[in-house]
Amino acid sequence: MSADPRPDCPDIAPLGVDGLLVRFSTRLDDAANRAVLGFARDLESDPPQGVIEVASALSSVYLRFDPAVVSRAELTRALQDRASTRDWSTPMDGAGRHWHIPTAFGGDFGPQLAETAALLGMSEEQAVADLVAHPVRVLAIGFAPGQPYLGMLPDRWDIPRLKDITPLIPASALVVAVRQLIVFSADTPTGWRHVGQTAFRPFRSESDAPFPLRPGDVLHFEPVSHDEFDCIRAGDSAGSGGARLEVQE
Repeated sequence: MSADPRPDCPDIAPLGVDGLLVRFSTRLDDAANRAVLGFARDLESDPPQGVIEVASALSSVYLRFDPAVVSRAELTRALQDRASTRDWSTPMDGAGRHWHIPTAFGGDFGPQLAETAALLGMSEEQAVADLVAHPVRVLAIGFAPGQPYLGMLPDRWDIPRLKDITPLIPASALVVAVRQLIVFSADTPTGWRHVGQTAFRPFRSESDAPFPLRPGDVLHFEPVSHDEFDCIRAGDSAGSGGARLEVQE
């Protein structure tokens, strides 16, 4: 593996008997994740011969292939050729899917907002205003079904995880740490800081489309009062949580 992969020259390494890992960075950063999403999208729309599966992560793309159709060496060369054609981190000029998600902050809906704001040197109101001013991208989906890792927030949001685990955070909670956000798809323990609550369900087992979010989607969290949130949640049976989806061409 080279020491410093680039968006036009990723490392490509074997993974298991029928897999390859295309790594755009050894750490998470915005350009590397954009490259991951762009490259994975291109592979999905025009898969190389023998490729069975394409899955994106925070800084890499996994491919599973059929060794009876293509050899690992042949596929590696094909991926190297495709990767070198352009800088895959180039933004999509605003195109894509934008979600607007009502969110209640603080109080019982965000019991760790005050300590989070203190780490930022802000009031709770300032912290919420700063957070919602920055739309975030679905960097990857994982850990639990449909669960999004969202980012990247500005450097000032590079706050640590908690020293102790919170025993239980409710599903659809909004949590923050290390310049990222998560909307939980299920009740779970966590070391991330619980700052807000949505009614948006990232995993809907009863639906024909159980995973509403896709890597690369952009999320805008829109503050609502606690009373407004209670009304949204009470009137929501589909798990959308009052979210609105805009598709920008």
